[in-house]
Amino acid sequence: MDMRKKLRRFHQARWDEPIIFELSSKGERGILVPRAEKGIEAVVEDGISKLPGKIRRKTPPNLPELSQMQVLKHYLRLSQENLGADFNVDIGQGTCTMKYSPKVNEQFVRSPKVSALHPLQDPSTVQGILEILYKTDLFMREISGMDRFSFQPASGSQAILAMASIVKAYHASRGDSGQRDEVITTIFSHPSDAAAPAVLGYKIITIDHDESGLPDLKAMKKAVSKRTAAFFATNPEDTGIFNPKIDEFTKIVHQQGGLCAYDQANANGLLGLTRAREAGFDTCFFNLHKTFSSPHGCGGPGCGAMGVTKELSEFLPVPVVRFDGKSYVLDYDVPLSIGKVRSFYGGVPAVLRAYAWIMSLGSEGLREVARVAILNNNYLLKKVKEIPGASAPYAEGQRRIEQVRYSWEPMTQDTGVTTEDVTCRMADFGLHMWSSHHPFIVPQPFTLEPTESYAKAELDEYVAALRQISDEAHLLPEIVKTAPHQSVTHRPRSINLDHPDKWAVTWRAYLKKCEKNLRRRIV
Repeated sequence: MDMRKKLRRFHQARWDEPIIFELSSKGERGILVPRAEKGIEAVVEDGISKLPGKIRRKTPPNLPELSQMQVLKHYLRLSQENLGADFNVDIGQGTCTMKYSPKVNEQFVRSPKVSALHPLQDPSTVQGILEILYKTDLFMREISGMDRFSFQPASGSQAILAMASIVKAYHASRGDSGQRDEVITTIFSHPSDAAAPAVLGYKIITIDHDESGLPDLKAMKKAVSKRTAAFFATNPEDTGIFNPKIDEFTKIVHQQGGLCAYDQANANGLLGLTRAREAGFDTCFFNLHKTFSSPHGCGGPGCGAMGVTKELSEFLPVPVVRFDGKSYVLDYDVPLSIGKVRSFYGGVPAVLRAYAWIMSLGSEGLREVARVAILNNNYLLKKVKEIPGASAPYAEGQRRIEQVRYSWEPMTQDTGVTTEDVTCRMADFGLHMWSSHHPFIVPQPFTLEPTESYAKAELDEYVAALRQISDEAHLLPEIVKTAPHQSVTHRPRSINLDHPDKWAVTWRAYLKKCEKNLRRRIV
């Protein structure tokens, strides 16, 4: 059966909806603010606040003024213009692992027993959540082979920065930080594996790939020296190709006195099958908001769970949760600690979701997650390669792990339709397709990552949309080049994204830019 006949008809709700500040009408009220509590009223005498000036606002906050009904309609309209993992087959997010998050886990984190906790409470009053932090640490140790974890980093990139900080502190403690000023990474590792160490002043050496798409081992041997502080790498890389010689890479670095850091942000195809320790890594991290249930929410809620070997545990961010045999305590006595990498203890709701997810699956369930993710990915690989104009560079005939970086280059050469055009056209089917990080090493790239959540029928539906667009590109390319047609907005102009004068990330910034542009026109 031709799956294109089963493609859903998609008609996105489209509202010309102003932003909430533009809907504001002075004097409108959604709530009546209660009077201040007596303890707060007590600090006001004769209408003058006795609070310190540095914590008093000089002017009232500029908040939009609307009724409850107006607020409700506004946000419901915006919600109708959204897509996400609970709406559509969201395998097109590439390296970001969009998967189903069990809704019972949301009930756990939204319970007042969790949401009403305060990080400054006495540890004796939060033994339950401290126990979950401690036990999730134990789970992560077993999954990775590391000896200790911190849940403080808020994201994968922050976890990479924390790992780089530990590398720097480790070499400083040995008196050779001045000599070790280079970090090695690979061309298809996540760009943050280069960017985060660079923030700390490291010179970055990037290993290119060989003809098979794997990191070039000969180039690695030439790059490693006594100046090497660490090797930062993703495996499998963003191409989905697993490097079976990864232990050779880590041995080379260790022989020269460097450390090895493993980016496991996407571990969906690795759970229970491979571990960082056996690959020779000294530190690693997992994105709990990818692999371990928490939804990947455009920068939050996130947690880059960072693990280290025993030798590096004395450098972990503080505090760490320990169990003294009777109770769980927050331990700040880590003399060589890199300090804090974010406030308090990290993304606790993400840790709780991960704990619940692991407990519900068990060790065999985690392995099943990896097996199904790999099965889904290789089924998708076979189907996509059958689409005219699509290809999967490198590792011809080999299986990939949890994702693949494909290419539309053959179709672009034949029709002029680019990967950006296809991305815009996919929106007309209620679907999303991501290209890749810049620069485009794989020409005209698109990166797909099916997780264990998706059924065969859903993968077929996604492939059917790609095949439909391929047919259009070859027969009526203008349909694709002028897309989207059914979405909420027109095609974005990249110049607006690349030009700072066009940016306005807050309403206040927008008004300032409008005022500035108006003055220019008057002059």
